[in-house]
Amino acid sequence: MYASELFQHDRDEATVFIPVEGHVRSIGRVMPLVIPAAELAIISHHGSLADADLSYARIGSHAATHEISIDEPLREYYLRGADDTPDDAEWRTHIAWRIFRADAPV
Repeated sequence: MYASELFQHDRDEATVFIPVEGHVRSIGRVMPLVIPAAELAIISHHGSLADADLSYARIGSHAATHEISIDEPLREYYLRGADDTPDDAEWRTHIAWRIFRADAPV
């Protein structure tokens, strides 16, 4: 999860997590954290993350055009990456933008 200021000003917070079930023991800077559920607009980025900015631009433009963007940390979910294959053409990342749903029940 990346604060938008990290992209805009090259400095802010990032939260790196690995989903686990059950109890997690704090060790050093590693601590348990519940990532809250969220409404997300997701774009699937294929290939190297070197050009992920293009996918960010597409999803950000969509959220802005439809006026559904929420100023919350952006999320990346790595479905297939360097640990899975050295061929970056096969990497898959979901880039997730926080949104609100106008049709959500009140």
